[in-house]
Amino acid sequence: MKICLISSSGGHLAQLKQLLPLAQEHEFFIVTEENTSTASLEKNFKTYYMNQQERKNLSFIWDFASNILKSLSIVLKEKPDVIISTGAGAVIPVCFFGKLLNAKVIFIESFAKINSPTITGRIVYKFADRFYIQWEELKKYYPKAEYRGVIY
Repeated sequence: MKICLISSSGGHLAQLKQLLPLAQEHEFFIVTEENTSTASLEKNFKTYYMNQQERKNLSFIWDFASNILKSLSIVLKEKPDVIISTGAGAVIPVCFFGKLLNAKVIFIESFAKINSPTITGRIVYKFADRFYIQWEELKKYYPKAEYRGVIY
């Protein structure tokens, strides 16, 4: 089984790293945003980098379009069986293309979101095979989600 672990950088990636012990039992790779905080990942793990997307920046449209192409390329090259994501925005195309190619999509809503859903979560919820929430309060937004506690 080949696993794709994907998230944006920062707190989302910190959450995703909590899953590394489980992923290391299988063939896996990481997809995240490229910045100074993620540069060292490729020294220890097979890693692909996306452009960092900031919705408020003028470059957002370009970065998003570029990430769509990168996402398709990564999914076609790696052909993951399972995609596990903790968000945010740049993960949507990988999850979508993976789903189209029969990968199982598992999404874990952000630990930081206790009382409201994320934009990414609301989108991926519609087609995820498994959707987990880390706070029971989110059940009102994601009625089919599974609560299993927190990652940390």
